[in-house]
Amino acid sequence: MKALVFSESSTLAAQVISGLKSVLDFSVAVPKDQADSVSEYGAKEVISLDGNPQMDAFGKKISELMNSYDFLFVPSTVLGREVAGYVSAALGQISVPEISKFEIVDSKCKTSSLSLGGKSIIDIISDAKVLTVAPGFADPVKVSEKSKISVMTLPDSSVSVISEEEKKGTGVNIESAKVIVSIGRGIGKKESISIVDPLLKAVHGELAGSRPVCLDYQWLSEDRQVGLSGKKVNPNVYIAVGISGQIQHIAGMRGSKIVVAINRDKSAPIFEECDYGIVGDLFQVIPKLVAAING
Repeated sequence: MKALVFSESSTLAAQVISGLKSVLDFSVAVPKDQADSVSEYGAKEVISLDGNPQMDAFGKKISELMNSYDFLFVPSTVLGREVAGYVSAALGQISVPEISKFEIVDSKCKTSSLSLGGKSIIDIISDAKVLTVAPGFADPVKVSEKSKISVMTLPDSSVSVISEEEKKGTGVNIESAKVIVSIGRGIGKKESISIVDPLLKAVHGELAGSRPVCLDYQWLSEDRQVGLSGKKVNPNVYIAVGISGQIQHIAGMRGSKIVVAINRDKSAPIFEECDYGIVGDLFQVIPKLVAAING
């Protein structure tokens, strides 16, 4: 069976190709500035999309291309979800969102997805042809021979960009971080964030936070928010500091391989989700943890 991947990010497209190229033959369609970098991951063909990079233009072109493919996989970004919805509606095809696993069973697709805000996993066997893929689907693996690249022109878009204003942020990409130290309201105040700096250095981690920390109090920038309305991360190690563990936050860090929780409330929901839990005052625990790590 043949599959097409669409993504505005070569890295996210590479995750899908690397995770499923043993199951399906893949072509990948990306904006022209991503074509060369995605050609290193084993797709049968890379389609370089040239033109006005707007959602409706991508949607129209991908809908046309789907005449030659059995499945469409789209990494679950804002643009990706919009394009997947456009294609699903245009073709009258069933879609399944946020999949973490995929296999073919009796000519149907079997998928696994997080459900109920990440509290459970649901397996579905369906005739779906359009699938959005959760971040961290697989580790990108390069191959020795580059894919051939063909150029296609995007159709006209009904959208014209008059001006652009860059959203303020730190430029950090916590979605690719291997170790994350994430802080919650238990940190007390913005000035107390410095308590985690030695821990960040000791574990070579990236700083993140819960919704209240990033949006309500604005102690950290929005691009560091983990949760249902923020970023979904899948680090090797996720250290939750002063985070209660509400379901909206758990949905964003469910893919973490090892979760360590530090909280003074032994009844905090985060302890139901962690691999290692430390009940105690974070201002006393963190210095001792850093000392133990540094030996």
